[in-house]
Amino acid sequence: MTDEIASKSAEHAAARRDRTFLVVVDDSPERAVALRYAALRAARGGGRVALLRVTEPPGQTEWAGVEEMMRAERRAEAEQLLQGLAAEVNRMTGTMPVLYLREGEARDELLKLLNEEKGLSVLVLASSTSSEGPGPLITALTGRYNRQLRTPLVIVPGALSEDELETVT
Repeated sequence: MTDEIASKSAEHAAARRDRTFLVVVDDSPERAVALRYAALRAARGGGRVALLRVTEPPGQTEWAGVEEMMRAERRAEAEQLLQGLAAEVNRMTGTMPVLYLREGEARDELLKLLNEEKGLSVLVLASSTSSEGPGPLITALTGRYNRQLRTPLVIVPGALSEDELETVT
């Protein structure tokens, strides 16, 4: 019986180490709260962080060269942002995050990624602090698209302070 308990305990510890907390890197101020929450959870409870940045495709242009230039410029900006945030996560957790860069509609690309990458364990989003609602992704994922979500969703209040984040993680 003790071998079975030890085996289950080892499996549980391995599962905790393998947890990956996915944060969507958008331009909202609440992104920093979601990122910090995920990093603290990963550092304290085992696991790692993954970052997803979705860029919008360029609009219709008359010249393909202009469209490609716009696409390359957006990609370079996204890569630079992800690298900066990866360094921040590395400082907090001691490990480099997994980085994902996609082009398209954020909601659609997020759902595709979650279906493709079974190792993503927890989706972490922070709610908007504005009076307009929790934010478009949270609204979509808790509403019309909730049946497509197969990953636990953690919604962190976007107004949490550093001290409050330390307390809840």
